[in-house]
Amino acid sequence: MKSPTILTQTISKLLLLIIVSMSAFAPMSQAALIGTPQLMNDSQAQQDRAYLITLLQRDELATQLTQAGVDMSQLQSRIATLTHEEVNTLTEQLDELPAGSGILGTALIVFLVLLATDILGYTEVFPFVKKTLK
Repeated sequence: MKSPTILTQTISKLLLLIIVSMSAFAPMSQAALIGTPQLMNDSQAQQDRAYLITLLQRDELATQLTQAGVDMSQLQSRIATLTHEEVNTLTEQLDELPAGSGILGTALIVFLVLLATDILGYTEVFPFVKKTLK
C-alpha cells in the first residue's frame, strides 16, 4: 500500500480548513414550527377582517362615515393592517351589541380605533388630530 504523499496531506488539510472556516461564516437559519392555534388565529383574523369590510360597505354606515369626514379607502386599508388582537376586539364588541345598534356601534368602534392610531402617529386619517412625538 502506498502512503499518502506530503502534497496530498497538505491539500487535504487545506480543504478541511477551508470547509470548516466557511461553515463558521455561513448564516444560521432558524425555523420554528407553526402550531395549529396560530394558524387558526390567522384564519379567524382574516375572516373577521372580511366581515368588518363587508359591514363598512353597507350604505347607511358608509354615508354616515363619509359625512363624518372619513375616507372609506383609508378606512378599509387601515382595517386590513389591524393586528389580530384589534380585529378580535372589534368583532367581539360587535357580537355583544344588541340587534339594530350594530351599525352605529361599528362606526363608533372603528372611529375610536382610527382616532387612537391617529393620535399615536400610526395613521393620518383625521387632519384635526395632533400627533404625539415619538
